[in-house]
Amino acid sequence: STLTGVLDDCFCDIESIDVFNNFKIYPRIQKLTERDYFRYYKVNLKRPCPFWPDDSQCSIKDCQVEPCPEVRFHLCFCLPHNLHQYSQASNTRSDIEECEHAHELGAINSTLSNQSKEAFEDWARHDDAQDHFCELDDETSPDAQYVDLLLNPERYTGYKGPSAWRVWNSIYEENCFKPRSVYRPLNPLAPSRGLCLEKRVFYRLISGLHTSINIHLCAQYLMDEGWGKTVWGPNVREFRHRFDPAETKGEGTRRLKNLYFLYLIELRALYKVAPYFERSIVDLYTGSAQEDATTKDLLLQIFNEIKAFPMHFDEKSMFAGHKMEAKTLKEEFRLHFKNISRIMDCVGCNKCRLWGKLQTQGLGTALKILFSEKEIKNLPENSPSKGFQLTRQEVVALMNAFGRLSTSIKELHNFRTLLSDQR
Repeated sequence: STLTGVLDDCFCDIESIDVFNNFKIYPRIQKLTERDYFRYYKVNLKRPCPFWPDDSQCSIKDCQVEPCPEVRFHLCFCLPHNLHQYSQASNTRSDIEECEHAHELGAINSTLSNQSKEAFEDWARHDDAQDHFCELDDETSPDAQYVDLLLNPERYTGYKGPSAWRVWNSIYEENCFKPRSVYRPLNPLAPSRGLCLEKRVFYRLISGLHTSINIHLCAQYLMDEGWGKTVWGPNVREFRHRFDPAETKGEGTRRLKNLYFLYLIELRALYKVAPYFERSIVDLYTGSAQEDATTKDLLLQIFNEIKAFPMHFDEKSMFAGHKMEAKTLKEEFRLHFKNISRIMDCVGCNKCRLWGKLQTQGLGTALKILFSEKEIKNLPENSPSKGFQLTRQEVVALMNAFGRLSTSIKELHNFRTLLSDQR
C-alpha cells in the first residue's frame, strides 16, 4: 500500500499520475461513460469455450451440478482472484444457497427499453453505411447483443476455484511471450527479468489488467444483505490479502506498479488517437444531434487534458527494431489478444465475461493505435480513411477500459486513506 516513486520502463512518478488522474481525468471519464454512446456495448456472451469442456458449475466444495437438484447452476466466475493464491472470505450460507447466490450475482441484467432497441437498429443502419475494413467476430455474430454497462457494474461476485485459476493461468501461460529457455508452467508471479522490453511489456499489461479488476472487486465488495437491502463497499481486508507486501511475499507492490504502467500505455494511445476524433467527419452517432455534440465535446475535453500531461510513456522503446520485426510483433500482439478474448469465453459468469471481453478489446484497441501512428497522422480531414478506422465497439471498449483503469487508481487512493485511518 506504500507505493511511491518512479515506475520501471518510463520516466514518470506515481504521485504525479495520481493527481492527474484523480482531479483531471476521473471526473470527466465518469461523465463520458454514462452517455448513451458509451454505456451500451455489443458483445456475444454465448460463444462456447474452445479450449476445454464447459465446467462453469459451482466451484464451492461438494457443490457440483449433480448435488444442486432442480436447478442447473452457473457459478459467477467474475474475472480475477489472482490464480490459486486468492481465496474468498468464508460464508455462513449452505453450499446450495451459495451456488444460487453466486449465479444471481453474476447474471446479466439485459433490461432494455423498446426505445433503446429501436435506437440500436438506427445505430446499426448508420454504422453499416460507413466503410469498414476489418470486423470483429463479436460485432457481426447473430448472438451478439447490446448490454447496458450501467446496469451491469463490475464488482465482486464470488469467483474462486480451479476453473477461475485455469482462466487466469491460461491467459498468462498461453499468451505471454515466454523466453525459450523457460518451460511450462510459466509462473506469472515470478520476476519478469531477462525478457526483452516489448515482451516484458506484454506481461506487465496483463498483470496490470489483472490488478485493476482485482481492485474493482475489493472496492465493490458485497458487505451486507440484511433487511432486503444489498450493501456494496470497500473491503480493506480483501485488499490487504491481494496487495499487502507482507501477505503477497512482496508481489503486491509489483502488481500495483503494473496497473500504473497499463494506465500510461492506454493514456499514450489516447494521446496518439486524438487527431482521429478531432476531425469533424467523426461523429459519435446516437440519433440525437444534441446528445452526439455533448458526448463529442466531453471526449475532446478529455483529449485536451491528456495532451497537457507532461510524462507520457515513449512507446518507441517498446517496439524498437527492424521494420519487418515491428510488423511481425504487431501481428503477434494482435493474435495474442484475439486468444485472450477467446479464453474469456471460458469464464463461467456472464457479467465477468462481459467486463473481461470489454477490457481485453479496449487494451487491444490501444495497442492497435500505438502500432498505427503513421496512418493516423495521414488521415484526411473530411473523408473516411481506408488506412485507419475504429468501429463503434472499439471506441466504446477503448474509453470504458480506460475508465476502469482511471477508477482503479482513484479507488487505490481511497484504500490508502482507509489503511492510514486504521493505523
